[in-house]
Amino acid sequence: QVQLVESGGGLVQPGGSLTLSCAASGFAFSNYRMSWYRQAPGAERELVAQITGTYVVTTYTESVKGRFTISRDNAKKTVYLQMNSLKPEDTAVYFCAARLPTSLQNNYWGQGTQVTVSS
Repeated sequence: QVQLVESGGGLVQPGGSLTLSCAASGFAFSNYRMSWYRQAPGAERELVAQITGTYVVTTYTESVKGRFTISRDNAKKTVYLQMNSLKPEDTAVYFCAARLPTSLQNNYWGQGTQVTVSS
């Protein structure tokens, strides 16, 4: 059974930090490109960060560059999103997703974890 389970969300003050985790099971994790998306109320889901499986190349959306870091541990089948200097506009539900390099769209999605940045 394929599963992606996110954890680590919560309420944090502006300027604070959170680390999200996404634990995978049921598929060959190291072969998949892993991504973090987010969706704020009333907004479309947007790609936040991505990390490839083989060469561990990372990409970020412009608004989080220098503040967020995506990483993966293939032995633990887990992808992380370290979020620093959080801003109220980072408030959203964060989802992880898995995609084979040959796929045109994500193969698997997690259920999401809420991140709220507020004083």
